[in-house]
Amino acid sequence: MTRQADHKLRDAAFAALERSHAPYSGFPVGAALHARNGAVFQGCNVENASYGLGICAERVAVFSAVITGAGVFDCIAIATEAEEPSPPCGACLQVMAEFAPTELVVRSYCRNGAEACWKLGDLLPHPFTANLLATTGI
Repeated sequence: MTRQADHKLRDAAFAALERSHAPYSGFPVGAALHARNGAVFQGCNVENASYGLGICAERVAVFSAVITGAGVFDCIAIATEAEEPSPPCGACLQVMAEFAPTELVVRSYCRNGAEACWKLGDLLPHPFTANLLATTGI
């Protein structure tokens, strides 16, 4: 991705952050997922009074992309109000591993200007994948 595309993706993640519904955790998150075809899919975390029913921003972005039939993804940007860049949670990493290559770039941005960058494969080196299901004999 170009530097300009990176900035647009970051801006899309911050725009999604503004729509976050995080009254229980107080930890709003926005995400923007970039597909190789150039499409961008946004997501924000949406919490619920029944805590287990909430969903993370990254998964909202991935699921939005899946419903459109988007293909391969190359980058996801995450925006938070935290002081330090936040990686995706384990559930989000597992979902990303289902639909993205291990080379997926994961960028995390904070309002204060702090940022970090990882590869999906570094954050989740041993994902549970479909090929493991074949070993069960089912």
